[in-house]
Amino acid sequence: QVQLVESGGGSVQAGGSLRLSCATSGYTVSTYCIGWFRQAPGKEREGVASITGSGFTRYADSVKGRFTISQDTPKKTLYLQMNSLKPEDTAVYYCAAYRSSSARWSCPITAADYYYWGQGAQVTVSS
Repeated sequence: QVQLVESGGGSVQAGGSLRLSCATSGYTVSTYCIGWFRQAPGKEREGVASITGSGFTRYADSVKGRFTISQDTPKKTLYLQMNSLKPEDTAVYYCAAYRSSSARWSCPITAADYYYWGQGAQVTVSS
């Protein structure tokens, strides 16, 4: 059973930084895509970043150069380092995963592709 538990959300002023963590269990890194998504009030859930079992990353244009996704395989933990935060980054952030035959090389950031989801962590950025 795949389980994902986010932590590290909070409130910060614009320009600040936060790091989200996602404790994972129940799957093999090399066979699953994993990523971060977010949903702001009144908006659809959108992809933020993904990472493959081999460490290839993909980012939404809105966060490129500011956010970094990484994973600590021995600790089975996924991270999202968020720098230069903007008020428009305010949202509930989710980690998500799904089994993929291409998980070593390419993982999308389309929410519809992902099957397992964490409970979410609130990030609020004030101006």
